[in-house]
Amino acid sequence: MEFQLPININPLPGGIKYQDRILLTGSCFTEHIGDRLHELKFKTLQNPNGILFDPASVASSLISYIQNKKYSQGDLSPFNELWQSWQHHSRFSAMNADECLSLINQSQQRAHEFLKDADWLLITLGSSFSYRLTEHNQPVANCHRAPAQWFRKHLMTIEEINSTLDNCIHQLFRFNPKLQIIFTISPVRHIRDGVIENNRSKARLVEVVHHLVNKFDKLHYFPAYELVVDVLRDYRFYDIDMVHPNYAATKFVMEHFMRSCITAEARELSELIEQVVRARRHKPFQPATEAHKKFLLQNLQQARMLEEKYPFLDLSEERAFFES
Repeated sequence: MEFQLPININPLPGGIKYQDRILLTGSCFTEHIGDRLHELKFKTLQNPNGILFDPASVASSLISYIQNKKYSQGDLSPFNELWQSWQHHSRFSAMNADECLSLINQSQQRAHEFLKDADWLLITLGSSFSYRLTEHNQPVANCHRAPAQWFRKHLMTIEEINSTLDNCIHQLFRFNPKLQIIFTISPVRHIRDGVIENNRSKARLVEVVHHLVNKFDKLHYFPAYELVVDVLRDYRFYDIDMVHPNYAATKFVMEHFMRSCITAEARELSELIEQVVRARRHKPFQPATEAHKKFLLQNLQQARMLEEKYPFLDLSEERAFFES
């Protein structure tokens, strides 16, 4: 007896290897995947602008990495005693404009260099709703909790989303011809927009992404949205806010991601790495015992063995922990 709808996920051609460089950008669900890949020691760079939700903000940020855009004080706005960018998450905000610009431009430079040689770009789109400042009609990626009347909310049409992403993809492939792009749609419900509006918003993203995947050879789709909404399909897989997928749901999605997007060799290696990573998180009751010292030594030797066998791995943090 089946208790879940079956889903067929075609494996990525070639698949992601440990030697590959992966840039991840988009909604907060991007970070569930990115954090897990980082924990398993894949080469990742995650959300250089911070969390982004709509296609216009994602495309604009990626084009800025291609151009290696340098931000100046004219790109910042003072609000609530902080200098901040409407294109960046509040983690870049600072009381000093120079400090804010330094954080932003360092991230821009890092993203430019990483994207230039990246093998994979994972884009997670969260919403078709975009925002602009009412005063200057300037696009806004993050409202920084400013008054709602400062902004004009717009549900992007299918044509607008398609044009925005299509233009961005062409620029990405000119900048980095070897790049492969994986699209996902975030299963997080944007309930502030309203249930009906959230469904309209997600439907537009799904329609455009599948159109683009069918158009470009190096575009792929991973069904994170469908895995949560259609396969799990139960409020017990959501957090208490009934909006964000919980640990069990994100773990379920990540297991499917590993099976369909990561090569078999990389999955086998990730299991060995996870043993070392888990050992580092272990908190002993009696750290001075010989048994614990033996435990540390065994895992130190395992970390050294993995680095010797796989020179592209960096387990220096784990080695330093076991040695200390």
